Amino acid sequence: MDLGPDSPFTPGPTEGKVDKDGYIWLSSQFQDNTSIGVAKDKKVVVKTEGGWKTADELGDGGGGFDPNTFMVRRMQNIKTPAAELQEIIAKIGELKKDGDVLIGNLTKEGAEAMLTSGFGFGPPPDGGNRPAPKDAKCSVKIWIKDGEITKYETKLSGKMDFQGEERDFQPTTTTEIKDAGKTKIELPDDAKKKLS
Repeated sequence: MDLGPDSPFTPGPTEGKVDKDGYIWLSSQFQDNTSIGVAKDKKVVVKTEGGWKTADELGDGGGGFDPNTFMVRRMQNIKTPAAELQEIIAKIGELKKDGDVLIGNLTKEGAEAMLTSGFGFGPPPDGGNRPAPKDAKCSVKIWIKDGEITKYETKLSGKMDFQGEERDFQPTTTTEIKDAGKTKIELPDDAKKKLS
């Protein structure tokens, strides 16, 4: 994910896996930290220096930025690519085909909803409401090969309030889909117990 030139921070590469047992695994880099989280049936565990911890065990992170609680919020709001694509397509005004790529733009309301959701990270940690974004727009590209979706990209733009200051946000998210239906997530027993 690239949040654009005016972003206060830039997330590193993210790798995710989904398997047939319902586990969603995510590894995300931010500066020098790599966070790993797993979700299943609305339960979340995050790998920490002290082992796997649930959201309740981690708490709110003490009020400052904590990569583990950030990962918890992200995992609590994560969607599989199939579910996310369904939501995106439902918000597109019209899809056009250009070779093996489908192209469209989200409706104004759809683009506002994506910006307000915090780019998939969910509501603000304090439970408050974000002010409505201004000038929200979102273009979508969906790549198809041999009848299957292999990649999709959303390019958002708009003005958002960030800690009382209005900033331009231009997040671009690209999701590549590989080994659909073949992925198996191997978890240690202590992580599985906390997700059961």
